[in-house]
Amino acid sequence: MKFDELDKKLRIYETSHDFCIPPNIYMVARIDGRSFTKLTKEKQNFKRPFDEKFRDLMIETVKHLMNCGFKVIYGFTESDEISLLFDFNEDTFSRKTRKFNSVLAGEASAKFTLELGELAAFDCRISQLPRKQDVVDYFRWRNEDAHRNALNAHCYWLLKEQGKSAIEATKEIEGKSTAFKNELLFSNGTNFNELPNWQKRGIGLYWTKFEKKGWNPVKQIEVPAIRQEIKVDMDIPMGDEYNNFILEILEQGKKEIIE
Repeated sequence: MKFDELDKKLRIYETSHDFCIPPNIYMVARIDGRSFTKLTKEKQNFKRPFDEKFRDLMIETVKHLMNCGFKVIYGFTESDEISLLFDFNEDTFSRKTRKFNSVLAGEASAKFTLELGELAAFDCRISQLPRKQDVVDYFRWRNEDAHRNALNAHCYWLLKEQGKSAIEATKEIEGKSTAFKNELLFSNGTNFNELPNWQKRGIGLYWTKFEKKGWNPVKQIEVPAIRQEIKVDMDIPMGDEYNNFILEILEQGKKEIIE
């Protein structure tokens, strides 16, 4: 059988279940570390509950994903997860979810592995969000998840340092109120409100404009040139203020960047 005949016969098995996200729907990718508990606790000596080196590895991975061929207008990271908001008109790979999931997971895995020097893997899935408010709610959800996880993590590792087993520490805070957990930390010398915001809220990354001196080779003069770069924001807001923050990003237009 000739190649063209084989290609026609077998290609369908790869593409028969391809799903393309329809236009006029917002896309958000969530990329999660695979088996990162083992990686961070057994293979690497990261500080607990938060480690600046690990934080910076995640930031570099987000930057890479925002520069690897997709139109990403906002990135968010907390713990070992990344969320990417795509331009409303993003049409790379004809919006095939199979391609988005495989390429983004592969790019994240490769970049993090190179930065860390240890094999690491990520998975990816795409959320299809029909309205702006759904996008706002998505990032509000992840923002508040960062806050909840930070509070639980600080309590858990405090109890572990006090000699509790993993099971005992988990049971002691399981089902307890936010007030209880805050008091547990405060009574042991930690004011949760004074901890770095990046631990409690996650980190936002978005495009900003800046002016740079350029050179006009025809006129042989210096000219101003507008460039864009990624801003890493470790003090993103919370609550309704964060809702407005996300709306401002969405309001920039189809191809604009944040001023």
